[in-house]
Amino acid sequence: MNDDQMIELTPSNPPTIFALSSAAGKAGVSIIRVSGAKSWDSCATLLKQAKLPIARQTKLATLYNPDTGQAIDSAMIIGFKAPNSFTGEDVVEYHCHGSQAIIEEMLEVLSAQDGHRLADHGEFTRRAFQNGQIDLSQAEAIADLIDAETKMQKEQALLQMGGALSDLYNDWAARLTKALAYVETIIDFPDEDIPDSQIAQAKPAVKALNAEITGYLNDNRKGERLRSGIQIALIGAPNAGKSSLINILAKRDVAIVSEMAGTTRDVLEVHLNLGGYPVIVSDTAGLRPSDIGTSDQDKIESEGMRRALVKANEADIKLLILDASNDMAHKETLELLDDNAVILINKIDAIETDIDLFHVKQDVPSFKISITQNLNIEDFLDNLTKIIAQRFHVSRETPNLTRNRHRQHLNECVSSIETALTQSQPELMAQDLRFAVNALGRITGRVDVEDLLDVIFKDFCIGK
Repeated sequence: MNDDQMIELTPSNPPTIFALSSAAGKAGVSIIRVSGAKSWDSCATLLKQAKLPIARQTKLATLYNPDTGQAIDSAMIIGFKAPNSFTGEDVVEYHCHGSQAIIEEMLEVLSAQDGHRLADHGEFTRRAFQNGQIDLSQAEAIADLIDAETKMQKEQALLQMGGALSDLYNDWAARLTKALAYVETIIDFPDEDIPDSQIAQAKPAVKALNAEITGYLNDNRKGERLRSGIQIALIGAPNAGKSSLINILAKRDVAIVSEMAGTTRDVLEVHLNLGGYPVIVSDTAGLRPSDIGTSDQDKIESEGMRRALVKANEADIKLLILDASNDMAHKETLELLDDNAVILINKIDAIETDIDLFHVKQDVPSFKISITQNLNIEDFLDNLTKIIAQRFHVSRETPNLTRNRHRQHLNECVSSIETALTQSQPELMAQDLRFAVNALGRITGRVDVEDLLDVIFKDFCIGK
């Protein structure tokens, strides 16, 4: 192709992009996605003399290398016409056999086509956003759905991808805009006889919305925890059973179990799936500061205890493990008792009477088990799962706040609303309400999004 024939690829005439959209490596089927104005042209080239597929219908056909004339593969082809596709552009998908040789040849042939190039990270989803097929919160949900490892992570991502968060934020923005309109009426028509009822509706409506958003923010970050993993810290004195418990939870020997105190020096983490909830359980060093000396080994153990206390303070749930056979070793452990604590009394097989050795408060969840004898372990895990589900459930009525980016913009929104409510001049109140509306708009991508796009899509895989 000479210079006169070259097509200038501008934002209004973007290149056609392609990528492997299924997992890399050997597989039964691999999917190569092509999106852009020339996706049907390259399809025609690959099909040689065969007819193009009908849009939104599957066609079985042989794909040919235009340079060699030899067959690449027999594949299923599905085509979509703009705007009725994921990206809003013309799209063709090739469902090929999952051979590395086939994938490499397909990508090589497509790269040689006029106006085609390999897609960048998240570029298919980015184009879907730019073409109005989804908003930013839905784009983020696609990434979360791909990364979901548990049922509840999947449920949360599906709700967000379906527009649950968008609907909530858009409703708030609409209500703020309506209140702003009342204030703008006062500004635009100062000499008019504006009904007092219309003017009076502004501040109460804004106050009510501010209380609603503030309550939504006070959620213990459960949506963000569900995305990244709920933190559970095992805390207790040496030999209380922390390492034995984490081995049972992991169903393998991940921690050294010894009767010698101080075996665990650093924090050991295990990722688990409890009832569909992602959980990160941390085994920590035993708490016994009064028995620590000044030797180098003692200093190492002291550092382990310091890290244990840090992990305890950061955890969503603290499992305070107590040794029923030694009721004198748990002073430091019980000092950590708070609303996030769950008491686990281990070694109940070592005592003759079933009494409350530690005087646990009635409102603190507590369970009596024996790890070595496997007593009440399943019952404890069932109840722990219920506690997690109660604190981190996925609500279809009020979808969880899932990202710190959303939280930052909602805090900006609340701050602007609260400032607006203190303003005595309608012009100043209107300006602050505009700031609040814009803060909500940044979450879904309605305003000021160009600087957000690279951040949003940089962690996507190439074929998405």
